[in-house]
Amino acid sequence: MTTQKIAPDWQDEVREVFYGTVPTEDNSSITSSREAFLNVQNMIMRSVDNGSTFDNANTGGIVSTYSLVYTTTGAYSGGILNTNGEIHFVPFNANRGQKISASGTVSTYSLVYTASNAYAGGVLTPNGDIHFVSFSANRGQKVSVNGSVSTYSLAYTTTLAYAGGVLSSNGEIHFVPSHAAVGQKVSANGTVSTYSLVYTTTFAYQGGALAPNGDVHFVPRNAAVGQKVSANGTVSTYSLVYTASNAYVGGVLAPNGDIHFVPLSANTGQKISASGTVSTYSLVYTTTSAYVGGVLAPNGDIHFIASSANRGQKISIDGTVSTYSLVYTTASAYGGGVLDQKGDIYFIPENANRGQKISTLPATPFSPALLRSAYLNKY
Repeated sequence: MTTQKIAPDWQDEVREVFYGTVPTEDNSSITSSREAFLNVQNMIMRSVDNGSTFDNANTGGIVSTYSLVYTTTGAYSGGILNTNGEIHFVPFNANRGQKISASGTVSTYSLVYTASNAYAGGVLTPNGDIHFVSFSANRGQKVSVNGSVSTYSLAYTTTLAYAGGVLSSNGEIHFVPSHAAVGQKVSANGTVSTYSLVYTTTFAYQGGALAPNGDVHFVPRNAAVGQKVSANGTVSTYSLVYTASNAYVGGVLAPNGDIHFVPLSANTGQKISASGTVSTYSLVYTTTSAYVGGVLAPNGDIHFIASSANRGQKISIDGTVSTYSLVYTTASAYGGGVLDQKGDIYFIPENANRGQKISTLPATPFSPALLRSAYLNKY
């Protein structure tokens, strides 16, 4: 398959920097060394260096809402940016799919399988398929690059099994274990298999991130330890500085290689550096079920996505934590967020009756290839 055509300003540059290091439509593997991340970091910094400061009060950032076609209780959990610029919402209790086109049009489409608490989070594969991660679903479900929806068999299913997924350095999708007693992954050729975990507990992890060295990190929700899968498939645990019930949900890779855990009910921030050092930092705002998932903006800010928080919260590239106003808040409003090709951050509706987005007004948005890289493409 040939490299997908993208914007002329980026085409040659993306081919040179990303071919063989970051999954695109013609390549299913990346290196497990820091070389791949350094290439990604280079592209991130081109946007950061030309970016603008997000200032909610004045002209540096605009928060707004948009209409949805379909809403229900616990509708969606997480979202994925497709190769054609569409944002797909991942169905949790929804009985239909919902997406936003590259031009901003919201529409729905039929699903093959629906159930209560069906899926939580998703992953874009190198061939352009969007995989929904099974939470309580008894089968996998995916949307192909041409829009076809289909299901496939899983090796292991249980109630509240997995929550979120991460694309590994070899093109495998790792499901992040919530209540699951084993790990589960989907290979680049579609083979589903399981593997042993070192640590399991109720609501252990939710969401994850790919580290610069190729490790897949699970983000601790109730877990007392961190857990990761190395590039060679070895599963191991590591000590955390802070643990609590319903502590974090989702993780975001910062431009410097740190993975930030997104605070659900934690009263402190926590991150793991590219060298593996775990540390904490102060937050400006905390509450029960505050945020679910996060997004890296083109100016280097990490935005937390509001679940029950009554304000936005972000971490700037220099580590400054601050808050800003939202247009709409309610209990368990949103369940994850997605950055589109214009630099807008879309919140994915869980119980919200409207969508919400942040226009970050970047001077240089992230390129399509960067948005689809394994380092950014996660729940």
